[in-house]
Amino acid sequence: MRLDKFLKVSRIIKRRTVANDACDTERIAVNGRVVKASYNVKVGDVIEVSFGQRTLKVRVTDVKDVVKKDDASTLYEVIEQ
Repeated sequence: MRLDKFLKVSRIIKRRTVANDACDTERIAVNGRVVKASYNVKVGDVIEVSFGQRTLKVRVTDVKDVVKKDDASTLYEVIEQ
């Protein structure tokens, strides 16, 4: 699954266009390197998202195309906030 779609489905970022823009402005890194929105997310990847001064670091635990809002947080585990 594409990185921008995973960020939207997992509700880390609310809209796919915003996730795509974050990738374009190099605010998102996977496994320590900055990647584009087309990066293929796999289980075990560590995603770092920079929100201004704050950084969110999560590990991907599952990849699904469709998830209910209540189950979105099961797709990742927070490592660092």
